[in-house]
Amino acid sequence: MNKMDATGTNRTDMIMEMTAAIKADSFHMAALSVKQRNDALLGIATALKAEAEKIFDANEKDLARAEADKQPAPLLKRLRFDGSKLDECLAGIESLLKLPDPLFHTLLKRELDSDLVLHKVTCPIGVIGVIFESRPDALVQIATLCLKSGNCAILKGGSEAAETNRALYEIISQACDKAGIPEGFLTLVESRADIDSLLKCDGNIDLLIPRGSNAFVQYIMNNTRIPVMGHADGICHIYVDEHFDLEKALPIIVDAKTQYTAVCNAVETLLVHEAAAEKLIPALVSQLQEKGVTVKGDSITRQLAPCGAAAEEDWETEYLDYTLSIKTVGSLEEAISHINRFGSHHTDSIITEDQDTAERFMLLVDSAGVYHNCSTRFADGFRYGFGAEVGVSTGKLHARGPVGLEGLVTYKYRLFGNGHVVADYATGVKEFHFKDL
Repeated sequence: MNKMDATGTNRTDMIMEMTAAIKADSFHMAALSVKQRNDALLGIATALKAEAEKIFDANEKDLARAEADKQPAPLLKRLRFDGSKLDECLAGIESLLKLPDPLFHTLLKRELDSDLVLHKVTCPIGVIGVIFESRPDALVQIATLCLKSGNCAILKGGSEAAETNRALYEIISQACDKAGIPEGFLTLVESRADIDSLLKCDGNIDLLIPRGSNAFVQYIMNNTRIPVMGHADGICHIYVDEHFDLEKALPIIVDAKTQYTAVCNAVETLLVHEAAAEKLIPALVSQLQEKGVTVKGDSITRQLAPCGAAAEEDWETEYLDYTLSIKTVGSLEEAISHINRFGSHHTDSIITEDQDTAERFMLLVDSAGVYHNCSTRFADGFRYGFGAEVGVSTGKLHARGPVGLEGLVTYKYRLFGNGHVVADYATGVKEFHFKDL
């Protein structure tokens, strides 16, 4: 396994050489049996449990430095890696072990002519570069997902989590070395200055997944020829329709806002049908404020409950904190229009007892996840049964929503012939006889 630090003179040349070596190892990764990959996952789980104190000690150093630097509370929450986080990582690995092998599946088998058979078979993407925020548990999720799917991973974590990332990387690398996994499987890049060099490695890196601010993701997209998959913001909505159940609505909204605020699938804006406002808003605002949530509302919301005023910029703000904006709307169509305009196409939910209204919402809202009568916090690879996720994609090509194993594989066409040449078909000597097998 490789680790790149901030030393050296010609960093771009070094990274070009490093990624070329990783690319070469990716072909060997693609040939590993599922038993070899699963054995390595078991080794990682065992090593993480055995080295738990090393991880926690490293994390305490990161937390102490972040607190001394007066980093905001949401960042500190994402940064913490304790026993609970370790248990979540181990549960993710256990789930991955139970999932079927995503590789070598025949998606199509078609006879084109006698003794000429086409197969469409799943295979790894190759080399995946992931640049992620200050969540060290993401390193474990990304590494194990890439291992199970037969990909090599180049990781650049947030500097705030440097000590924890380094500890996790070393533990995972050593476990994979013992399991005979190719050396280029996992690489940790620790210098932010190396990101620009990585962006130039379009011949060696097959996919980039950036996880960070909108500005950062846009920078990545605008400065590389490598395909980029991911999302920039998590501006998620819940719309409460006029035909709603208060006993369902209150816990759903409170959960979506407060269960964990510093994540991309927490609700940031609540839309309420004017006919539901009087029944919902006073009770909801009271419960939210009891949980420490700052509520910003439009004029109707403020008439019904004590809260601050929402400005136009609140509709396009990802708070990642105990803040929620509330806007009343006159119709389902107005709610859908607002979401499609101000949302980030991540996850949006409707609370209604009207099935036709729910179906129309889910049909017309242009998001990776559209929910009915449940919290937006379910938008997660582990909760979808994917084992974990490398991130959430709000794009529409290749993968959408939480990206698990299926999003980390592609396919190739294998054609088996017996002396066949195209000239015979071009001149009419032979004809195609397509038949799915």
